[in-house]
Amino acid sequence: RRVTNPHTGLAGRKFDAAIMVTASHNPPKYNGLKLLNPDGSAFSSWQQKQIEGLISGQISMDIQWDSMQTGDLYSSAVDQHIVRILKDFPEKQNIKVVVDCGCAAAYDITPKMLNQMGCQVVAMNCTANGIFPHDVEPIEANLTDLMQAVVENQADLGIAHDGDADRVMAVDDLGRFISGDKMLAIFSTVSGGREIVTTIDASMCIEELGYNVIRTRVGDPYISEELKKGDGFGGEPSGAWVFPQISLCPDGVYGAAQIVDIARHKKLSTLVDGIPAYPVIRGNVAGTIPDMDLLVSKLKELNPLSVNTIDGIKLIFQDGWMLVRPSGTEPKIRITSEAKNEVTARRIYDNGAQVIKKYIREV
Repeated sequence: RRVTNPHTGLAGRKFDAAIMVTASHNPPKYNGLKLLNPDGSAFSSWQQKQIEGLISGQISMDIQWDSMQTGDLYSSAVDQHIVRILKDFPEKQNIKVVVDCGCAAAYDITPKMLNQMGCQVVAMNCTANGIFPHDVEPIEANLTDLMQAVVENQADLGIAHDGDADRVMAVDDLGRFISGDKMLAIFSTVSGGREIVTTIDASMCIEELGYNVIRTRVGDPYISEELKKGDGFGGEPSGAWVFPQISLCPDGVYGAAQIVDIARHKKLSTLVDGIPAYPVIRGNVAGTIPDMDLLVSKLKELNPLSVNTIDGIKLIFQDGWMLVRPSGTEPKIRITSEAKNEVTARRIYDNGAQVIKKYIREV
């Protein structure tokens, strides 16, 4: 039986650590080890460096053979996770849900849980064959079949996971993909607090909804680390939602139950239309940054209200913002801008790109 990342995160509470073998939404050749603390949070940067040091031999640790123990099968992790989720959603959810698990880890877990919640489940790609029927990253371009199925089945919503189900995204009752920024806003309405932890690239609409927003570097480990300091809710627009009341591991299965419960009380299309949406422009410039401090100083000449450098360079303007981040995998500089209208978003983007092209090393 397959186990999802959030199941592993919750089960880790009973051990000193947990390890998930996963490639997330990537092909099998990218499988690796994701290391989790007992609270479900991913290993911190410091912990990762310790592991890398042990592997490379830069750090030594003597382990005696007589301290080694035999392995054992922990077969109840999935059921324990479902029981824990159902504890928070005891009422019957008499709505229709289309579920696309992408033939991945949650193929029988999320449909089973939703059936137990009382949902009428229309299952898509919910078999275990080891082959993704489509790119399993839950973005709009990969979920056209799900959007169509919601309309054809007159369902109340559709949900989709990534490969290891630490992420979940949704489609509303009109068959429209719900953006990650709007998902964040919707989850925030039932979080029970006014503090939201999200990444530096999330939409400015979150602040405009009245929340106290804490911004982190891009990546759910940074969100989980920040959530240890308080009792808020956190997530990033990619679909990784962290519910601290259950675990600091992003939990797409819990997120599926939460969005279903929200849809039971109010149509998702109504909620979606009530959240502001602003034009976002994304692009990149080929090259690398030889002098980050110089680039920051030159970008400041665009007269932003403030500059944030926790992850790349984010310039905040009166009417929008721009984020400049080097790609972690390619010699590219990624640029994102958001503003309250298309003309302003384009102006901010073009002004930034013009500066960047002067101060990068071309490849």
